[in-house]
Amino acid sequence: MNATRDRHVRTVLHSALFVIDGLMLALAFLLGYVLRARLPLPAVPVNPPSFSNYVPMMVVHVLSVLVVFYFARMYHQRRAVSRIDEAYAVAQNVSIGTFLAVAFETLAFKNSALELDYPRGVVIYAWLLSIVLVVVGRMSLRFTTVRLREAGIGRDNVLIIGSGEVARTIAEKIRWSSQLGYTIVGVVNGAPGQKVGEVPIIGTTGELPELIDAYDVDEVIIALPEASHRELVQLVSKCQRGRVNIKVYPDIFAYMSGGITVDDLNGLPLLSVRDVALRGWKLSLKRAMDIVGSFVGLIILSPALVMTAIAIKLESPGPVFFCQDRMGLDGRPFPMIKFRTMRQDAEREGPGWTKPGDPRVTRLGALMRKTNWDEIPNLINVFYGQMSLVGPRPEQPYYVQRFREYIPRYMERHREKAGMTGWAQVNGLRGDTSILERTKYDLWYVENWSLWLDIKIVIRTIFRTITRRDENAY
Repeated sequence: MNATRDRHVRTVLHSALFVIDGLMLALAFLLGYVLRARLPLPAVPVNPPSFSNYVPMMVVHVLSVLVVFYFARMYHQRRAVSRIDEAYAVAQNVSIGTFLAVAFETLAFKNSALELDYPRGVVIYAWLLSIVLVVVGRMSLRFTTVRLREAGIGRDNVLIIGSGEVARTIAEKIRWSSQLGYTIVGVVNGAPGQKVGEVPIIGTTGELPELIDAYDVDEVIIALPEASHRELVQLVSKCQRGRVNIKVYPDIFAYMSGGITVDDLNGLPLLSVRDVALRGWKLSLKRAMDIVGSFVGLIILSPALVMTAIAIKLESPGPVFFCQDRMGLDGRPFPMIKFRTMRQDAEREGPGWTKPGDPRVTRLGALMRKTNWDEIPNLINVFYGQMSLVGPRPEQPYYVQRFREYIPRYMERHREKAGMTGWAQVNGLRGDTSILERTKYDLWYVENWSLWLDIKIVIRTIFRTITRRDENAY
């Protein structure tokens, strides 16, 4: 009964997305008409036509944008899509839809029997308001969806295939992320009666068809990166029942590729599995962003930086700044500048990880670490070109030598400048977290860099710092 209810709820929510988009677009056009008639930008029109004359144009505007949304797969919602990414996609596709609507309206209504004065001001207002209102509408629906999922309504029953570390990691991710809307019914591929983490093993792969029917499974996640292609094909075949969605955790080849690209060798196709996204003119673009960002940041934050320096000196003896060698671009060390958060003699016995409740940390230092304020002087490193605003977080040479011995491809994260923040950090991997997981995120960033990705990481970092939660929390 609950499974049927959940499917109905998901159907209603999916349909509501289309309806809300349409209503927001229509409302944006209406408000555009009102603003054009009321605001002197560029000038208040004299005796403007009534809104009823513009209804055909509103219909064209709404339908054009909805069609663009459909072909841009805006109605194929990912569960963990970033709000920043979604807002960007909305702005992009609303713009395309508006241009298409203008083209059609020009052909259909200009000098037509309607004798309608082409309302350029209305179109501009409608375009801008459409972006804002559609984003607001989608965020409101997402908020409602998340609250329903957290209340146990509209969730998907998911079955995990695999009993190793990968399956355990996936199960923990799902259990900690109730906003994703998954309910784990169990794990398959082990001895029944045992557990993978906190999730029970309910059967073997040979029983998959029966288990999918018995537990009313909506989605199957195959967490067997070591499985052969033949085994994967057999598993997928067993899971193809009804409307069950099937997802496969990538194997080591996909992990190494960081995004496979096709190259050409005099007519012979080759798959490129190791490529560096940041090179050529992109390096200059990223450096320009670093210079502007660090310069503006230092100027705006200078009063707070001075007050912090005074507070550090008043609380404990020692220097204001703490300079420590970190490994940067091409494995070269550089002195990273931070506010001092520990006693002056904190490392007299050698370097060590900082743990919760560390007695070496001062009271002000604990507050700065909690808000990451101690890392703001990194802007000096960025301005001088030793670091970047965004990139893999630098480690001490002592730890780099240790990590490179047992973490595959660890040194490849040094193909780019170290960053004040990075893709791993905005995904919750900072401090005392898995170095292996952080390395995977760092390598993905190195091989998939884009200016928009840097901007998104900066925005998410600011959001996390202010709210103490992940921007992608729902």
